[in-house]
Amino acid sequence: MSTTAPTTTRTLLRAEGFSCPSCVSKIEKQVRRVDGVSAIKVHFASARIEIDHDPSVVSVDDLVAAVAKAGYKSRPATF
Repeated sequence: MSTTAPTTTRTLLRAEGFSCPSCVSKIEKQVRRVDGVSAIKVHFASARIEIDHDPSVVSVDDLVAAVAKAGYKSRPATF
């Protein structure tokens, strides 16, 4: 019997509308509820959101929608 470990991808989002550090906990709490998300870290100073997730369960669009549900706009980061 063989099992394969789930694949984890790190997605970086840029957020808009941060006004105070309490925004961080609102976003982290909302995104953490999404199935397939294994970790999230919001960086207030840079308005960057790092999310580790299983791409077969949750898409980048789903992550952006979760941030929107918390009341903030976000978009995938471009380098």
